[in-house]
Amino acid sequence: MNKKLELLKQKEWRIIDQSSLGPMFDALQSFAIDDTLCTSVGAGISPATARAWVHHHTIVLGIQDTKLPFLNDGVQLLKDGGYRVIVRNSGGLAVVLDEGVLNLSLIFPDTEKGIDIDRGYEAMLMLIREMFAECADKIEAFEVAGSYCPGSYDLSMGGKKFAGISQRRIRKGVAVQIYLCVTGSGSERAEWIRRFYRAGKKEEQTKWVYPVIQPDVMASLSELLGKELTISDVMLRFLTALNNYSDRLATSSLEGEEIEWYQGYLQRVIERNEKALSE
Repeated sequence: MNKKLELLKQKEWRIIDQSSLGPMFDALQSFAIDDTLCTSVGAGISPATARAWVHHHTIVLGIQDTKLPFLNDGVQLLKDGGYRVIVRNSGGLAVVLDEGVLNLSLIFPDTEKGIDIDRGYEAMLMLIREMFAECADKIEAFEVAGSYCPGSYDLSMGGKKFAGISQRRIRKGVAVQIYLCVTGSGSERAEWIRRFYRAGKKEEQTKWVYPVIQPDVMASLSELLGKELTISDVMLRFLTALNNYSDRLATSSLEGEEIEWYQGYLQRVIERNEKALSE
């Protein structure tokens, strides 16, 4: 069997759907939940898990973004625009999360041989192509210059980026995470990040390289497909595609030891976030 298929093919997929919890569901909670699930899946307590989540009016910064010389100016600009600003506990750069962005996490146990990084990325790419079978041949994976949080597994159609994939590894669990811009304007989201870097960097020379954002290289799936999708539409596609790789989908929430682990991870994430924004 194709190695990418091996990752997706699971006897059972545990499903945690947090895509409709509303504006009070905080992105810091999401980071703690994925760390908890990595621990649980890595220990063999939980089967492979797929989680879906949506956060409202949030800009997530990477650690590198906190090194901007005028970070406070950039953060204030975003807050004045109505965004909550937080720092993620993994790599990458600034991204926009709002009610039109669906985030998906696939959490696998790291095997004895180990899951190499590209296998995780390729498994997610394969799943997204299955979810959007009508345009699968148009979905490309390469770094889209001028996009926010650029990476080698940016997903695009016709050169316009609609998604980015990242990974986090902790305690023998591997979380492959993607944000999908489903509805709204991709370029408007990118404009906020462009303004953030302009305010946070100004003309200063920096040790780190920050992207020069070109808003018109980003779009939502609704814009690219020429039809109004909803988060629910894409959730149905997600569950249908996963079901093709599994004997059983089992919906659940955190349980047992996971609840205690979650509290510990959440405290850590909150403290790290406060420290990163106060330095």
